[in-house]
Amino acid sequence: MLIEILTPFLLLAGLGIVFGLCIGVVAKKFEVPQDPKFPLVRDVLPGANCGGCGYAGCDAFAKAVISGEASLSGCVVGGEAVAHKVAEILGVEEGHFEKKVAYVQCSGDTSHAHDKMRYDGVKHCLEASMVPGAGPKSCPYGCVGFGTCVSACKFGAIHVENRLAVVDESKCVGCGACVNVCPKNIIRLVPKRQTVRVQCSGQDRGKDVRLVCEAGCLGCTLCVRTCEAGAIKMEGNVARIDPAKCVLCGKCVAKCPAKVIHIIEN
Repeated sequence: MLIEILTPFLLLAGLGIVFGLCIGVVAKKFEVPQDPKFPLVRDVLPGANCGGCGYAGCDAFAKAVISGEASLSGCVVGGEAVAHKVAEILGVEEGHFEKKVAYVQCSGDTSHAHDKMRYDGVKHCLEASMVPGAGPKSCPYGCVGFGTCVSACKFGAIHVENRLAVVDESKCVGCGACVNVCPKNIIRLVPKRQTVRVQCSGQDRGKDVRLVCEAGCLGCTLCVRTCEAGAIKMEGNVARIDPAKCVLCGKCVAKCPAKVIHIIEN
């Protein structure tokens, strides 16, 4: 009786050992040799796995940077310090690193852009922006203000004030998570050194802007004509600044009748 009970268990145990040995042999035979630099590079990465580098986590980025597919400065969380350490490990020149931060191109908080309807739906920006009129706010281009970007940010760098997303640049690592989830595409990554910025994304002009927002770009092109450096151009009906050309003179800020061009204090 005991033998009849033990026999199946012994057979299963034997099969398990055989299959385990087979798997081990196959794994050893087809093992892909790991670059000895991989653990060194992986150790200097912050481990946030935020995807800001464009790869699926720190392991994927480490492999890509070793193979030359990714830039040394691709780790936006680690910044220049990590880029320097990776360059030392790989024995290559570090290159140029430019810090980028998220910027909300909208001034439409509750004191400037009012609600045109009562919204009782899901408090999520994507769902709200899909209702007729592109959301409850009067401006169809502006921030919905329900904080989907706040939930996406792993670093606590963005919050909502008066239904308008606001970025804390001292915490922002430039990973782009908030950019990816914003249904209105009003959050962009900009060079941190670009301190002159246009805080609007609307595409209406003149009186049509005033009907929906008291702090929107009028599309008047006065800033374009004022800028002697040629750093401002129109993107549709809203002004945009080229940080490579901007000399931070502030003339556009002084001339803007809508007061939507600001100098950000970093």
